[in-house]
Amino acid sequence: MAFWNKKSTKKSLDPNYISAADSARIARENRKITSAMERKRNRKNVPESEYLTKMRDPKNVVEFDDVHTYFYTDIGIVHAVDGVSFDVPASSTVGVVGESGCGKSVTALSLMQLVQRPQGQTVKGQIRVNLGDKAYDIVQTPTEAMRHIRGNEVSMIFQEPMTSLNPVFRVGAQIDEVIQMHNPGMSKEDIRKRTLKMIEMVGIANQAGIYEMYPHQLSGGMRQRIMIAIALACSPKVVIADEPTTALDVTIQAQILDLFRSLKSRINASIILITHDLGVVAEMADYVVVMYSSRIVEKGTAREIFQNPCHPYTIGLMNSKPILNKKVDKLYSIPGSVPSPIDMPDYCYFRDRCDKRIARCNGAYPCQIQLSETHFVSCHLYEPEDAK
Repeated sequence: MAFWNKKSTKKSLDPNYISAADSARIARENRKITSAMERKRNRKNVPESEYLTKMRDPKNVVEFDDVHTYFYTDIGIVHAVDGVSFDVPASSTVGVVGESGCGKSVTALSLMQLVQRPQGQTVKGQIRVNLGDKAYDIVQTPTEAMRHIRGNEVSMIFQEPMTSLNPVFRVGAQIDEVIQMHNPGMSKEDIRKRTLKMIEMVGIANQAGIYEMYPHQLSGGMRQRIMIAIALACSPKVVIADEPTTALDVTIQAQILDLFRSLKSRINASIILITHDLGVVAEMADYVVVMYSSRIVEKGTAREIFQNPCHPYTIGLMNSKPILNKKVDKLYSIPGSVPSPIDMPDYCYFRDRCDKRIARCNGAYPCQIQLSETHFVSCHLYEPEDAK
């Protein structure tokens, strides 16, 4: 008995230790919160006025405004996205970069309302989508109305096509389904013609043969092309590409990126490109958003971010890139680790890993500072002298 008491005392001294009773209590409280959110989201016949909004700038197709997306777990609330704000201008490519787990994919999934529910919920902020004659706030849009937007106005290309495509349906039927869902009046013959046209658009020969194949009969690159065809089938205004080349070898990656470049001028859609590869972002993006631990630390045009990185984290990412024709004993890596998303500090999240920290970094989280018309950074180093 003394042994268990001693072990329990050791556990109680661990700040991350949560007892079974506490975990059960947290789970009950979280279920109450998420159940209320789910009931509101799943309502039927919701008046459009509840989720109608206005774009801050009509030239933007998407505006993220102070978005907070949390996961209500049995050990606490995970702040996956914590106050993210950025714009996606029409016909532009916005690259979102950062370490794994920083909130890139969750930000995109929040736009699609595909965050794992009921645990995952967008609890605050607005995600405004420009539909041309009107705009919707995705955070307030009910599930019923979202079905008409997802895949039609906003679509997504996922990381791994083999887990996204249904293995028991032919790929042609899966493209047909998307077109039919958003064009119920279209005939089967017209749907098939549209599908074959999309397969041709993504650079696949023998369209009729591929139409009849199952996903497992295609190579990785071909499957990713089918995923792109599905995403573009209804001519969306925004396409989210979430690590579209991660599961592919280098040669196929280059082919898929070439395809994106050729399609960009043809589809007239904006692209949100989520990736770890800074080279891809430098080559394809018009604007860059740098995320760290659920927040944006720097954003601007691609030229501003790559030629004049300001936040110490952005500078660290740039230094991590290997340089051709330069021999080094060891590649640079940013020291330390990210803070726990359940227990985030009050000060700058990067402070403990930063080699440029100053006394002011021990204070509150830094505000966003405007360096130019399009360049913003959240760092105490760039605050005016009178504010330091």
